[in-house]
Amino acid sequence: MSIRLGANPIIWSNDDLRELGAETTLETCLAQASQIGFEGMELGHKFPREPAELQAILGRFRLACVSGWYSAALLTRDARAELSALRPHLDLLKAVGSSVLVLAEVTAAVHGDLQRPLSARPHLQRGEWREFGRRLTELAVMTSAEGVRLAYHHHMGTVVQSANDIEALMEASGPEVGLLLDTGHALFARADPVALAQRYAARIAHVHAKDVRAAVCEQAWDADFSFLRAVLAGVFTVPGDGCVAFDQVLRALRGYRGWVVLEAEQDPRIADPVSYASLGYRNLRRLMTQNLQ
Repeated sequence: MSIRLGANPIIWSNDDLRELGAETTLETCLAQASQIGFEGMELGHKFPREPAELQAILGRFRLACVSGWYSAALLTRDARAELSALRPHLDLLKAVGSSVLVLAEVTAAVHGDLQRPLSARPHLQRGEWREFGRRLTELAVMTSAEGVRLAYHHHMGTVVQSANDIEALMEASGPEVGLLLDTGHALFARADPVALAQRYAARIAHVHAKDVRAAVCEQAWDADFSFLRAVLAGVFTVPGDGCVAFDQVLRALRGYRGWVVLEAEQDPRIADPVSYASLGYRNLRRLMTQNLQ
C-alpha cells in the first residue's frame, strides 16, 4: 500500500463538542471532501455503523473508509474484556476494508470536558506502564490476527500526552502496537513531531497531519486551558498554516506506507471547512511530493 491522503470529518463536525458543525450533514461533508480530492475518510459520530449502509454512502462519493477512533479502558479491564467491548467497531472496520484501528486510552481523560483543564489529565506511575503495555500488546496481537493493526493515538488530556508518555508506552509495549503520529497533538504537548517520526518510524502505523498556532498553544499552557477551550481558541489549523515542520516530518517518514489523514478541529463558523480542508489538501499534497520522493 502506497501513501494515501484522507481526511477526518472533525474538520466539519466535532465529535467531542458536537455543537460545532452540528448543522452540517454527513452528505455535505463527504461531497466536499471528495470534491477537494481526498481518497478516504475516517469515521465520526454522524456515520452509519452498519457495514452495508456505511459502504453505500462512502461509495456514493468514491471514498474509502480509512479507520475510526476507539476509546479504550485498558487501565480498568484486561485485553480480552477490551476486545469484547471493541468487537462491534472492529467488525465494522473489517467489513469495510479498513486495516488500521485508531485507539486511545481514555480512562480519567479530560479531553472531552470543556471545563476541566489539561493539568487535570491522568498520569501513570513507572510500574503501571508495564501492565498497561502488556494489555495493549495482547490486544494488538488479537486485532492483528484479524487483519487490523492497532495504532495508538497519543492525545492531549489523556494518559499518553507528552514525549515521555509516548516513550514509556513504546518501551512497555511490543512491536505489535503501532504508533499513530499526530503532529498537532505532539507539538501542542511540547513534543517534537520530527524527533518522534525519526525515532519511531518503524512503528508508525498511521499519521494525522494537523498544524498548531504557536501563540494559541502558549496561551493555552500559560492559562491552563481545557483541551476543548484550546480548540475553540484556534490552537489547531491545517498543515502549512502553523508552526509544524512538515517537510522534516515527512522526510523522516519516507519508508512509511499507509494513510496520511488531514485534521484540524476548529470552530467551523470561524474556520470554513471547505476553505481550510482545501488549503490543507494543497499544502499537504505539495509537501508530500517534495519530501517523500
